[in-house]
Amino acid sequence: MKKAIFFVLLCFVWLAVPARAQKFGYVDTEFVFSKMPEYQKALGEIDKFTDKWSKDIQDKYLEIEKLQKAYQAEEILLTEDMKRERQRVISDREREAREYNNKVFGYEGLLFQKKKELMKAPMELVNRAIEKVSLQRKLDFMFDKASDFVMLYTNPRHDYTDYVMEELGLDADSKAKKSTAVNTSPTTTTPAAGSGTPAPGDPANKTTTKPK
Repeated sequence: MKKAIFFVLLCFVWLAVPARAQKFGYVDTEFVFSKMPEYQKALGEIDKFTDKWSKDIQDKYLEIEKLQKAYQAEEILLTEDMKRERQRVISDREREAREYNNKVFGYEGLLFQKKKELMKAPMELVNRAIEKVSLQRKLDFMFDKASDFVMLYTNPRHDYTDYVMEELGLDADSKAKKSTAVNTSPTTTTPAAGSGTPAPGDPANKTTTKPK
């Protein structure tokens, strides 16, 4: 559904501005984030919170397990009222554990909020760098190669990842510099009329072998 809406909006923009060619590019944000110290630090913090909350939940269930074992061992000695009370305590502990687990790891829970908080700063840095590069290079659209939008083919000459990384002060590492690729387009030599020299794609250039 999101892809369909995206294509509709894209087509609308293209139709609305027919007077000039649209310039576009793409950025591999997954690669950019992998090289950002701020992003790696945020991931480390998220892992710490995840481990802590997971241990808290595990401790709650260990406590429940102890209560259950104690109840089973002493059940024969308990009155009906005492049994009901012990069962109520165990049931309450189980409910509390489930609620806490949902509070932490559920939809928009504590982990989600913590990720959103910690990722805000590095994401803003990348977004500002992308916006600056787009303005400098006079781009109309900048796509994210790492997004849900499927890019079946990408021409490297439209890859602006290096420019964004340079703007962030990061080493592009394995990414090749695009300065030549983006500013230089392949040229085709067209022979002058009547020159007798066939163009590179002219059938006259092809050698045919007649069957004997």
